[in-house]
Amino acid sequence: MEIRELRAFVVVVEEGGLSAAARKLHVSQSALSQTINSLERRLGARLLVRSHAGSRTTEAGATLLREARGLIEHHDRVTAAMAAVTTAAESQVTAGRIRVGAPLELPLDLLPRALGELAKAYPDTRVTVVHASGTTQLAALRAGELDVGLVRDRPTDPQLDVVLAVREAMGVILSTSRAEEIRGDAGVHLHRLAGLHWMGFARSDSPAWHDQVTATLRAQGIVVDDQPTDDRPVTPEVKLAGIGTGRAFGLASPGWGQPFPAGLEWYPLVDNPVVRQTWAVWPAATRHRDIAALISALDITAP
Repeated sequence: MEIRELRAFVVVVEEGGLSAAARKLHVSQSALSQTINSLERRLGARLLVRSHAGSRTTEAGATLLREARGLIEHHDRVTAAMAAVTTAAESQVTAGRIRVGAPLELPLDLLPRALGELAKAYPDTRVTVVHASGTTQLAALRAGELDVGLVRDRPTDPQLDVVLAVREAMGVILSTSRAEEIRGDAGVHLHRLAGLHWMGFARSDSPAWHDQVTATLRAQGIVVDDQPTDDRPVTPEVKLAGIGTGRAFGLASPGWGQPFPAGLEWYPLVDNPVVRQTWAVWPAATRHRDIAALISALDITAP
């Protein structure tokens, strides 16, 4: 027997007939009649005596009515108790702490905007942001030490989910004196940087992005020196100091967050030959609703 069959039987008895019971249950009278007939066949006993005045229980039907009401009451009590437990568990899952990894040179408005949206939906969730290279973040995500990472290399690991968070056409930072020699009205053509040293970043930071940049530069005749192989970032201060010599350049987005010292300027690259993407990454097994809300705020492809 199923609970739905017992409910149907109880309603028929309480309403005094199939017609009224069918209206209350929002089913057809024939379908309800089939349910009662099936119940009688399964129990091997006639449960109702039907007449033009309605339906009344037989002795077997009266016994079933008492037991069915108890079973239905117990079923509803168990269902309500489990719903309360599930709701409590979900509320615990959605209120907590989110650990976010971020690279250097992230757009200034990205995290404040996304965290502002998260705070509106989940004000009890605390967020901790740590700066780390892409490879360090991916390792921390796999180890359960980060909840969300912002990285420049799109991972292919099936244990990680990913959405596009930022897409930036990169420009170039040059000394003013050097820019006067090579820039045009529309900006700087990439091949005009040949002969200058690229103030880049360690390949261990984001290997795929590093290889993409170096391949683009070399295709334009720019000699790229081997970058440091350790995981220490090239800080903005070091980068700007090298560019200030007039013998180097740096790639940066229009939203570069550091003030330029005197003698340095940012210029667009003609035809946008270098485009940097930043991906929001999180463990695929995550079921935290507040993390889902943060990811949704970071996803630039979301409608």
